[in-house]
Amino acid sequence: MGLDQKEFRCRTLHDKSKRAKARVSPESFPESWRMSVEVLARSSEYERARGEMRRRGIDFTCPWPLRVLHKIRLVKGVSVGDVRKSWDVLKTIQFVEEKVSKTSPILDMGAYASEILCILHKLGFSDLTGIDFNPKLACMPYAGAIKYVPGDFTQTAFASETFGAITAISVLEHGFCSATVLREVSRILRPGGYFIGSIDYWPEKLDTNGVRVFGVDWRIFSRGELESLIQEAGSFGMVPVGQLNFEASETTVSWFRRQYTFAWFALQKVNRVGCES
Repeated sequence: MGLDQKEFRCRTLHDKSKRAKARVSPESFPESWRMSVEVLARSSEYERARGEMRRRGIDFTCPWPLRVLHKIRLVKGVSVGDVRKSWDVLKTIQFVEEKVSKTSPILDMGAYASEILCILHKLGFSDLTGIDFNPKLACMPYAGAIKYVPGDFTQTAFASETFGAITAISVLEHGFCSATVLREVSRILRPGGYFIGSIDYWPEKLDTNGVRVFGVDWRIFSRGELESLIQEAGSFGMVPVGQLNFEASETTVSWFRRQYTFAWFALQKVNRVGCES
C-alpha cells in the first residue's frame, strides 16, 4: 500500500469514527466503567517503581555495560527495558495481574525491547504474543515461550476477538493515526478485554512538528488530545474503567529538547461498535 493510500485510509477511518463518536460520550458511561487515567507526577515515582520491581524479582532492564556490548555488536541480544518507563510498566503489570487470567491471550504492541512480556512470562502468564516492526524481535528473551510476530500492529493477521488484553507502552505517540489503531485494537480484543498503555504527555500542547523518531512523526499528547483519544475509543466499543486524572505537577523526561512526562490509561471493550470486517 503506497503512502497516499495509507493517508486516505487513515482519514477515511477517522471520519467514520467521528460520526460514531457523537453516539458514545465518556460522560455517559457508568461510574464503574470510567477509565483509569494517571500521570507520572515526579521522577521519584519511577525510581520507586523500579525499586518495587527489583524487590519482586521482575526487573528485566539490561545493565548498561551489556547495552554497550550490544551496541558495538560484540554480544548478540536485545537491550531490554528503560528505567524511565518503570512507573507505567509496573502499573500495567499490576493492572493485568488484578484483571486478567494467567491463561488469557495477551498481546504487547511495540514489543521490541519491552519488559512487559518478559515480566508476564515470569509471573506465570502462559499465552503471550508480541508484535513489532523491528526484525530483531526474535532475539528477545524467552523467544521459545513467547510468540514474537514481526509486523504492523495497525494491520495484523490475528483473528477477531483473539486477545483478553492488549498492552502498548510508549507506542501510540509514534506515527499515530487514532482511527486505524483503535479500530484494529477493538477488532482483535475480546469483549470484556482490556487495552492498557502509556503515552508521552503534557497537559499543554508541545510542538513536535518536523521531529521524526524511529522513522515516523512523534507526538506528545496534550490533555485535549488524550481526552479526544478516550472519546474516540468509545466509538470503537472501548470505555474507561476507573477515575480520570489528567493533572501533571512537573516534567520527568527531557528528550529532543522537549520536557514532558508520561500518562497511563486503561480501557475495556464492552461491545462490537466499529469492529466490522
